[in-house]
Amino acid sequence: MGNPAMLRFMIGLSIVLCGPLMAFHDGGVGDCSGCHVMHDDMVMPIGPGGEGALLIGESSSDVCLVCHATAAGAVLGQDPLLPPPEKGAGNFVFLHEDNLNDASDGVTNPIPGEVAGHSIVAPAHGLLNSTRYAVAPGGSFPSSQLGCTSCHNPHGNANFRLLHGVGPVQGGIADFTRPAPQAEGISLTGAESNGTHTVYRSGMSAWCGNCHGNYHEIEGLGFEHPTDQELEGEVSAQYNRYNGPTDPAGGSPSSAYLAAVPFEDASALPGSTNGPSGTSRVMCLTCHRAHAASAPHAGRWDFNVSLLREDGFASGSYPIPSPYLGPDQGPLCIKCHETTVPAQP
Repeated sequence: MGNPAMLRFMIGLSIVLCGPLMAFHDGGVGDCSGCHVMHDDMVMPIGPGGEGALLIGESSSDVCLVCHATAAGAVLGQDPLLPPPEKGAGNFVFLHEDNLNDASDGVTNPIPGEVAGHSIVAPAHGLLNSTRYAVAPGGSFPSSQLGCTSCHNPHGNANFRLLHGVGPVQGGIADFTRPAPQAEGISLTGAESNGTHTVYRSGMSAWCGNCHGNYHEIEGLGFEHPTDQELEGEVSAQYNRYNGPTDPAGGSPSSAYLAAVPFEDASALPGSTNGPSGTSRVMCLTCHRAHAASAPHAGRWDFNVSLLREDGFASGSYPIPSPYLGPDQGPLCIKCHETTVPAQP
């Protein structure tokens, strides 16, 4: 007959995997047993990071990835050269890369995959904390504690993607002082495109600042760039007219939206292809993915290459697709700026 406790677990897990995602995270059927061992009624391996919360995995992120690694968003996948379809936030699979450096010294000076984005701790999935950053750049959140639940509330809330709002996170490891952003995401079974994309309305950069402060706006700390500022007339005009290297001034405001370079707009609607107005805002996710990317620092494009077709060439990593036709597409900074900025070190 088999182990009855294990049978109950597998039935509960099938409900988790097949049932509505929000129902699971919002008190739905079988939700507790989907992540937690119920006292001693199941025979399940519990790792050292899961014992205190009676988790079914070695860490909280390992538990999340039971459902979300290759399905329900597919935020990890299995092969960094064959990532799952992009949903918008990026994929943690790129943390497994051995080299992301596509600059001229890419072969001799490899950049490890841990720099691909947020190095979440999920030992059962081969993911360990960052060895480069003891704490979040610009802040104090410890990298050894970084996981899915550092940003998302596993027990549910009304916020975009279950992001934490103001208050303590992970039992008080950090205290968020800025609320969750206003946004609306695409289906976890879909794929990002210019006509199907997350709508960002307000507060994204402020929310990132819970851990990173104003990292890009503090002189001498990192690459300086506005992170929460209106695009204003000339920048929004450049965004709307740029249509790739073969048609650099032929774009139309009604079809200018580029999912690879999103922006915030308080009046944005799902599926809109409209470009920005003068009151739309640049944000952290204009240039970065929230999870990870096949480029250093979760870049939406590789900041170290002069032409997008060079991505993946020196490193052998996954080449991030160019959103425009033609071999001469430069860094996507040009979507907002008429001349590109120098490649970052």
